[in-house]
Amino acid sequence: MSVRVLIADDQALVRAGFRKILEGDGEIEVVGEAADGEETIELARGLEPDVVLMDIRMPRLDGIAATRALAEGGEERPRVLVLTTFAIEEYVYDALRAGASGFLVKDAPPEQLLAAVHVVSRGDALLDPAITRTVIEEFARKPAVRRELAAKLDELTGREREVFGLVARGLSNAEIARELVVSDGTVKSHVARILLKLGLRDRVQAVIYAYESGEAQPGS
Repeated sequence: MSVRVLIADDQALVRAGFRKILEGDGEIEVVGEAADGEETIELARGLEPDVVLMDIRMPRLDGIAATRALAEGGEERPRVLVLTTFAIEEYVYDALRAGASGFLVKDAPPEQLLAAVHVVSRGDALLDPAITRTVIEEFARKPAVRRELAAKLDELTGREREVFGLVARGLSNAEIARELVVSDGTVKSHVARILLKLGLRDRVQAVIYAYESGEAQPGS
């Protein structure tokens, strides 16, 4: 099955460039294009894409607000991959808190863009390697009720806590399975229970929670 993608960017030439790259992958289908945040939300609801490539600065409604609106769609919502020329940690943090599944700067190589689309379509988190460290440090600096967040981690079993730590490091289910010498299905079940117990939407939210609670530390 192909990955259905909606491109959201206010510049027609940028959209055309992304479309050309994406259509070069036989497993990706571009189902539509949007020029602003409101059109993105409207088209996403009608076209039901698997992934939305989301620009941050757009008219009428910016990409962060549009991402937040799409995140309210629950489990059926599309995954959002934010693409921007602004590699600033504030934008990254706000976008991920809004519900984005990944963040990539627009000058990333075409093969990295294609890989990113496949990664987020599978439900994994993705951050551009060039800005991952600044994002993690921003998470760590953000004010949060650490004691309350950390206390909730006690609801996890020992194995779930171990899996949670590996998710925080950005490992995929397959990588966690190899690390713990268990099946992919077992890891998937653990991750689902972790998200349920902590009241999180997805793996990206789990990474944020790990740093805000102090469970993970920058550079660890």
